This record gives sequence, structure tokens and C-alpha cells, in this order.
Amino acid sequence: MTNRKPHVVFFQRKARNVGNYSVEFIFEDIRNRLRDKIAATVAYSPYESSGLFKRLYNCVKAFRSQGDVNHITGDINYMGLLLNGKKTIHTILDCVFMAAQPGLKRSVLKYFWLTVPVKRSKFITAISVATKTEILKYVSCNPDKIVVIPVAISEHFVHKPKAFNKSKPVILQVGTAHNKNIPRLIEALDGLPCTLYIVGRQNEGYEKLLKQYNIDYSYQWGLTDEAMIAKYAEADIITLVSTYEGFGMPILEAQATGRPVITSNILSMPDVAGDAACLVDPENIASIRAGFVKIINDDTYRDSLVTKGLENIKRFDPDDIALQYLSLYQKTVLQ
Repeated sequence: MTNRKPHVVFFQRKARNVGNYSVEFIFEDIRNRLRDKIAATVAYSPYESSGLFKRLYNCVKAFRSQGDVNHITGDINYMGLLLNGKKTIHTILDCVFMAAQPGLKRSVLKYFWLTVPVKRSKFITAISVATKTEILKYVSCNPDKIVVIPVAISEHFVHKPKAFNKSKPVILQVGTAHNKNIPRLIEALDGLPCTLYIVGRQNEGYEKLLKQYNIDYSYQWGLTDEAMIAKYAEADIITLVSTYEGFGMPILEAQATGRPVITSNILSMPDVAGDAACLVDPENIASIRAGFVKIINDDTYRDSLVTKGLENIKRFDPDDIALQYLSLYQKTVLQ
């Protein structure tokens, strides 16, 4: 085994026609960086994760596709049910479903997406300390089994200096899911001259609020990677005042572009942001508003966020993170 590259099978979700998942791009980059060190193949789920029989078929297909290391890269963690646990690594992105689902459904999800993966795996990787803490809250195991490996910042996001539009800044919001806290964000911007760029599916309720508070805005969805990068470059401020995040990738993408960030002071977000973001209470509209006012009006503070952000992203170097995964693959093969 030590004389050849370990065969690592990456188990991933069935691709969508529109709105594909970010985690697949993350592990595509990992594979590219480790191409001289591992023999990698990708095993896609035949079906999207819905319904008992489709999920069972996904599990059987996974059983037939095993390698020296089986890496389930997130969200389809039930697929470890039939895999050799001693050769299996699960990446758990977050535990948001534990708060979002009630009763019996919550118990079923907990069993197949947390309990089974944790028990039937060599290692668990969590993308943040906050996620690791959540996993341990729901499932008892040796904490050393859960290894924190953060998400790397894409090399496509580079510093693009821009004069700050103090009279009417462009504020970029990526995502429109419930946890993104859009209603409080909108209310916090009431009376502040700005343009709100929202990247995500349109929502009639949000649009009603935007019109109620007379906020200039635009909606876009299904952007290419190049268009998304351009949106960051066009913005003056990036906002992520979520009530829940397993990581918070827009924080790093903003910092790499050289934009000030306002984000929540809970869960993974302060850890990801370092000391390079304006931290606010996502449940408190006045706190969110005060953060925007400070970034807009305090030039020295705003410039310091940008400078610190460019330094912070060095912690998320793609090559370093790829080597952390390689170390885990080697441990799985040798132990």
C-alpha cells in the first residue's frame, strides 16, 4: 500500500442542472492539488437525496464503488451505511437540519446524517470549530475523531482595489435562504442610502419589504463563477448577518477581493472572519444597522478591515488545506 498512491473515492451528490453545490467545487480543487499524491475517482449519487428507495439505491451503488479511502464529501452522509467504516471519512458541513426539522423527521435525520456517520467512519472532518462543537452536542464520540479542516479560499478571488462609494454604497448579499436573515437586514438598511445586490432566488416577501423600506435593489440567480467574482468586485460592502452558518464562505471571498465585511458574532462566523470583520448581533436590527453606519462613516475602521482581511485569508491557503486532507487519507490507509 505504501508503494502506490492511495485510491480515494469521493462520494458526491447528483449534479443539478442549475444552482450546483459549492462543496463539489471545493473537493474538485483538493483533487487537482493532490493529483500527484492520490489516485482519485468521483462516485456521483445516481439519484438526488429524496425518498427511501432512491437513497437505498444510492447506498448500494456506493458499496460497489469503494476504494482504499472512501470520502463522503457532505450532505449525503447516509451513504456511509454500507461502506467499510475503517476506510471511510465523512465531511459534515453543518447541523442546521437539527434546528430546522421537528419531531420524528428530526430523529431520523439525526440517526442517518449524524449518528451512523460518526459511528461508522474512521474520521469525521468538520469545516469549522463551531460545526465540531455541534456534532459533539448531538453524538457522543472521541473528540479526536473529528478533525477540523476549513474551506480553502479559491485562487480566483483576488484583490481588486476600488474607491469606496460613501454616498451610496453597493451592498452584496449572497444567498436568500431563511438563515440568511434577509428581513432583519432589510429593516436595518431603512433610511441608509445604498443599493442592495441580492444573489439568490427571488422571494416575494423580501421584495415586499424592500419596496416598503424604499431600498434600491437588484436580484440575480444562476450566475457563472466569473459573474459571481465580478459581483464581489463591484460591491462596496459584503454582508453575511446570518442566524446560522456552518462556515461562511462569502466572508473569505469578500476579504480576498479587498472588501469590508459585516457578519454575525455567532457560531463559525467570528472564527472564519478573524479580527477582520464588523461583528454584529444577527437578532438585533439596531446592532446590524450600527455596523453598516460604522463601516460607511469611519474611513480608518473600514480600511483596517480590508487590510486585516487580506492577512486573514492566508489562514485558508488551498495548498495547506489540501495537505491536511492528504494527511488524513494516509492515516486512514495505514491505521
